[in-house]
Amino acid sequence: MLDIFLDYLKNEKRFSNNTIVAYENDINQFNEFLREFYELNDKLEQVDPFHLRSWSVYLIDLGSSARTVNRKLTSLKSFYKFLLSRRIIDINPASILKGPKISKRLPSFVSENELLQLFDNFTFDDEFENRRNRLMIELFYATGIRLSELVNLKHGDILWGESAIKVLGKRNKERIIPIYRSLQIDLRDYVTTFLDNQGNIPFVFLTKKGSKVYPKLVYRVVNTYLSGVASSEKRSPHVMRHTFATHLLNNGADLNTIKELLGHTSLSATQVYTHNSIEKLKKIYQQAHPRA
Repeated sequence: MLDIFLDYLKNEKRFSNNTIVAYENDINQFNEFLREFYELNDKLEQVDPFHLRSWSVYLIDLGSSARTVNRKLTSLKSFYKFLLSRRIIDINPASILKGPKISKRLPSFVSENELLQLFDNFTFDDEFENRRNRLMIELFYATGIRLSELVNLKHGDILWGESAIKVLGKRNKERIIPIYRSLQIDLRDYVTTFLDNQGNIPFVFLTKKGSKVYPKLVYRVVNTYLSGVASSEKRSPHVMRHTFATHLLNNGADLNTIKELLGHTSLSATQVYTHNSIEKLKKIYQQAHPRA
């Protein structure tokens, strides 16, 4: 039966070789489990929901993550759905099978004190690259823009009269993000000092050779500077985006405002930041309450 299923997968162009190998390994692993614990030797067609749930629990007891268990169960669901379609079995034992819940990972972010330390204690001198680097890091923190949005920021996207920048996000969705006055002053000084002699190049952030910065360079800059102050293991432009949202929420901004600033299409994508705020409240509660 497994051979028939694998032949079917190979004939379907939508399945990669890696996927087929993963299916084969998962089903063979389940078959070994049946042999060892239920003496069902190569009798995959005799399986019922109890055997599948037992295997799920067994994998978790072995230390497999919820994500891994769910992937393996997906292999079995596809296998038994195939057997049912070929009328090899009359009832699909995996039809009502539910995998373990995958816990959401809280977004990593940099604390306010760590960012203050970065901007106050690090030396960003007047050389072009250092000024550019500071502005890139501060713009990430001030606006929460994505890496691709910063790389593609153009002179015309800086709305000087409105103290804001215009960003073209995912699915060509445009949004306006305000910037504070000191950042606007620094941006104008950077543009007039270093970019006015760059000809017709429309982009704000350039390499030393005068071409548009590229994602790997920006990532390296952010990682380098955050490494000196941040306790978080992740130190990327996306962490700065998380930091922007978390700090706004911690200081009283409502979710809908943060959603619009980040360019999220739905509020559910923004709600993940409430978990970080709840964790902060718990910590403060434990420290402050006499009975905690």
